[in-house]
Amino acid sequence: MDLSNILSITGKGSLYKLISRAPNSFIVEGLEDGHRFPAFSHDGVATLDNIAIFTEDEEVSLQSVFQSIFKKENGQKVAVPKDNNALKAYFAEVLPNYDRDRVYVSNIKKVLAWYNILTEHQLIDLEEEKPQEEEGKKEE
Repeated sequence: MDLSNILSITGKGSLYKLISRAPNSFIVEGLEDGHRFPAFSHDGVATLDNIAIFTEDEEVSLQSVFQSIFKKENGQKVAVPKDNNALKAYFAEVLPNYDRDRVYVSNIKKVLAWYNILTEHQLIDLEEEKPQEEEGKKEE
């Protein structure tokens, strides 16, 4: 699973695929609607591979969280609970030691919504990303 070209933009609820980079912006395409538009750095653009979830011990990559959900749901979409306590309980099943003081219900909702979008577009798998150095050695 490569999340380096999947973007989140502050204030926009969906996810976007990076199409191209321009000098002062990115050209992105909505995963849900296919609409292309420029996104600027001041818009709060972040790649999903740079996002992590706080735990009691360390930060866990979003990719690892998505893979845990994928395993739990057998590759299917999540039925997002409406009740806040049910959301927290579900997330505790996926990531038992998540930091309950720093991970808010709104964060959990966003992670589950993103998971559903990525699952719908078949962008989640259980393959671990291999460092590029290892891939290069295997090809030689």
